[in-house]
Amino acid sequence: MARAHIFVIDDEPDILELVRYNLVRHGYEVTGALSGEEALTKLRSHPPDLVVLDLMLPGVDGLEICKTLKQERRTAEIPVLMLSARSEEADIVAGLELGADDYLTKPFSPRVLLARIKAVLRRKRAALPAEGTLLSRGDLTIRPAYHDVLVQGQPVALTRTEFRILHLLARRPGWVFTRNQIIEGVQGEEMNVTARSVDVHIVSLRRKLGPCGTVIETMRGVGYRFRDAEE
Repeated sequence: MARAHIFVIDDEPDILELVRYNLVRHGYEVTGALSGEEALTKLRSHPPDLVVLDLMLPGVDGLEICKTLKQERRTAEIPVLMLSARSEEADIVAGLELGADDYLTKPFSPRVLLARIKAVLRRKRAALPAEGTLLSRGDLTIRPAYHDVLVQGQPVALTRTEFRILHLLARRPGWVFTRNQIIEGVQGEEMNVTARSVDVHIVSLRRKLGPCGTVIETMRGVGYRFRDAEE
């Protein structure tokens, strides 16, 4: 099997080398760039399997690079894992809504970065389960055909909106959903979901799911995700 090709974009040479060193040690092919302009030129000519993208770049910044990649046919399907300073929550949300697949805040652990890269690549290879597919994680079972949820074999009474939020997250484990993406994913006729009400529904979901409520993780300042079992 060919080695996965990871392209790293960061304007700090020390960080670029740290990431490259750790990825190469674990069998990845790694190339990189110190600027957005250089990165776009290389990415268009040799699209990689995944991009690790720093948001705070001189010239063409990370958000613009992410937007450009997702708009161009040749690069639209490349997964993007963003790196950001902790204070840049608004940029993280913007990046995710532009199509980025995950994010990691600086400073970061190389082991965590490796785990996130493996998870994103795994999700890229995995087909999205059909809308009506039964989903199971430990003691939690989601049965879309019956529009119900079981915890340790016992039915849990969820509202229509709670069920749709849980099903949306569970179909893409590990995927970070911003509040706006959750709203777009569950909004329908006679359903008025707001950013504030998403948080309220999540609190209620966790309470009703009891011991299984921990499968829904809060991504601080960004949104929520269904915990990836292999991370």
